[in-house]
Amino acid sequence: MAFECPICGKPVKQTKINDHIDSNCKDFVDADGSEASSQSTAPFSDFFQPLSKKSGLQKSIPDANGTKDSAQHSQNRKRTWAVDKHETSQTPRPSIAEAETPSINQPERVGKRSKVSNAFEKAAPLAERMRPRTLDEVCGQELVGPNGVLRGLIAEDRVPSMILWGGAGTGKTTIARVIATMVGSRFVEINSTSSGVAECKKIFAEARNELSLTGRKTIVFCDEIHRFSKSQQDVFLAPVESGQVTLIGATTENPSFKVQNALLSRCRTFTLSKLSDDDIISILNRALEVEGPKYSPTDLIDRELITYLAAFADGDARTSLNLLELAMDLSKRQGMTKDALKKGLTRTLVYDRAGDQHYDSISAFHKSIRGSDPDAALYYLARMIQSGEDPLYIARRLIVVASEDVGLADNSMLSLATAAYTAVEKIGLPEARINLAHATVALALSKKSTRAYRGLGNAFAALQEPGIAGLPIPIHLRNAPTKLMKEIGYGQEYKYNPDYVDGKVAQTYLPDKLHGRRFLEDRDLGTRVDPDV
Repeated sequence: MAFECPICGKPVKQTKINDHIDSNCKDFVDADGSEASSQSTAPFSDFFQPLSKKSGLQKSIPDANGTKDSAQHSQNRKRTWAVDKHETSQTPRPSIAEAETPSINQPERVGKRSKVSNAFEKAAPLAERMRPRTLDEVCGQELVGPNGVLRGLIAEDRVPSMILWGGAGTGKTTIARVIATMVGSRFVEINSTSSGVAECKKIFAEARNELSLTGRKTIVFCDEIHRFSKSQQDVFLAPVESGQVTLIGATTENPSFKVQNALLSRCRTFTLSKLSDDDIISILNRALEVEGPKYSPTDLIDRELITYLAAFADGDARTSLNLLELAMDLSKRQGMTKDALKKGLTRTLVYDRAGDQHYDSISAFHKSIRGSDPDAALYYLARMIQSGEDPLYIARRLIVVASEDVGLADNSMLSLATAAYTAVEKIGLPEARINLAHATVALALSKKSTRAYRGLGNAFAALQEPGIAGLPIPIHLRNAPTKLMKEIGYGQEYKYNPDYVDGKVAQTYLPDKLHGRRFLEDRDLGTRVDPDV
C-alpha cells in the first residue's frame, strides 16, 4: 500500500519513504499505487503538524452526511505548511513584493506582516532606507565594480572568508548583506559589542546543521570585529577553517593590529576606500529622487547645499544621509534660511583615543614639526584638541620632538618643551592650548639636528652584532668601591680629566674590540637630495 508523503503529498511505498524524502521528493514515487488515504497518512502528517492545525484537521473531518470539500481543504492546508517548514536551498524564495502580497489561504497573517514591514520601513532613518540592495547601487568601491576582484569572486560563487577594512560609512555592512543575497546563503549578523562567545558557538552549531540538512551555507557577518579580544577571536578559527561558515568581519581599525594572525591568515583582507565628494553627491541626489515626492519645500535643498553636505560628511555616506535628513526636517520650519540651516548641521569629529585616528593625527603633527611647517603643525594640533585628545599626551610628544628632531641645533628647545608640559599640567584646557601652540611653533621654526638621535641608533645597531653586547669594560673605567676591587686593579691608571689642561688626556673609553669605532656622526642631517625641490 502506498502512503502519502508528508512533504509533497505524492504516493510513496512505506519502505521507501525515507529514501524519497532524502532525494528532495524527486525519486521513489509510486506512480501505479492507489491514492493514499488520509487515515493512512495521519500518523506522518500529524508529526509535522502544529497543535493548532491538528485540532483544525479533526474538526474538518466530514460526518456520514458531509462532503469531501472540508476534508480536502484541510489536506491542502496541511501540505502547504509541511512544504514551507521543509523548504530547501533549491526552493525559489519569493521577492519582497511577492512576500507582501496577501494570499487566498492566509489573508490575515500576510496582511499583518505587510503592515509591520511598512511600519519598520517608515521608522528607519534615511540612511537605512537608502541602503543599496545590489552591487550596482554601491558607490565608490572598485572592489565590487564591474571589474572588481570581490565582484568576480561573488559571480563565481567562490566567496571566501574576509575582513572588510574601511572607515565609517564606506559600505562594509551593505556589501556583506548584498553578498549573502546574491549567493543565496543563510545570513547571520552579530556585533562584537553585544554578542559573546557562547552566542557565536550556538550560531556555528546551527550553521553546521543547516549545511548538513539542506546544503545551504551560512555567512556570519561580524561588525566591529576588532572589539573582540584576541582570545575571543579564537572561536572563529575552527568553523572558518573547516568551511562550516563564511566569516565576513568589518573593522575600522587596522586588522594587522586588531585581528589575531591565525584568523587573519584564514581570511582575505579587502580595503574599502574613502568615498569621494562626487560619490557622496551621487548618493545624496539618489536619496532626493526617492524622497522627493514626499518632501516639500525644496528651495533650500539645492545643489549648493548638497555639495556642502558632501564636503561636511568627509567620505561617510551614512553621515551625509543623516545630515540630509536633518536638513530636510529643518527646512520645513517657518522662516528657515540656508545660513541658519548650515549652522544647525553639526557633525561630531570621529576620533578614538585608542584607534587609528589617534596615532595618525599625532604622527602627522610630529612630522609637520620635523618638516618645519608650522601651519600644518597648528592644524593637527587644533584638530586633536577639538577632538578631545589628552593635552598632556601632546605635550609629551613635544618633549620627544625637542630632543629627536631639534636636538643639538638648539638645546633650549628641550627646556621650552618641558616647561610647556608643566604649564599644561598646572593650567589645563582651554588656556593650555596656547602653551602647546607656543612650543609647537617654536619647535617647527627651529633648526633641526638628528645627530644625537642617529648616534644613539648607531650604538644600538652595534649591540646587535655578535659578541659586542658583552664586551668587557676597560679595567681603568670600572668602579672600585671595595678594597678587594682596588687590589685587583679596578679603576687604576684612570686619569681624572679635570686635573689636566683643557681636560685632554691620552685615554681610551671604548672596549678594546671597538677601539676607533665612531657612533656620533659629524653632520646634523642627512646627505640625500630631493629631486622635487
